[in-house]
Amino acid sequence: MESGINYTLEPPENFQQLLTLYESLGWNSLNLTVTELEQMCRNSWYTIYAFDEQELVGMTRVISDGVITGIICGVCVLPSYQSKGIGKEMLNRTITHCEQHRVIPQLMCAEGLESYYETLGFKKFTTGMSKNINR
Repeated sequence: MESGINYTLEPPENFQQLLTLYESLGWNSLNLTVTELEQMCRNSWYTIYAFDEQELVGMTRVISDGVITGIICGVCVLPSYQSKGIGKEMLNRTITHCEQHRVIPQLMCAEGLESYYETLGFKKFTTGMSKNINR
């Protein structure tokens, strides 16, 4: 785990940092606004943020009914901070939170990332599907 990284449930003071993080990863194909990203995080069941000083360097969140299933969404780490254990630490904290509430953590990931998530105990179980909508 990267020393000096602060993991917290407290969101950034300015969600512009999250927009910057999403854009650095090429994740903003929907052209989400700062307001929409803030709403996305605040409406999630569980969100954890990683900061280096005041800079947001990582975030992951769970959408859930709080009873059976929790879908882990958007495990993101700023490119210059990747491969330092930040994503793994956020996922471990997220999994612990789910276990404490007896919620089954599930996730979808891009092809090629399965082996990373398997190291954290995830197993491929089915094919997911998605429907495109006009936004």
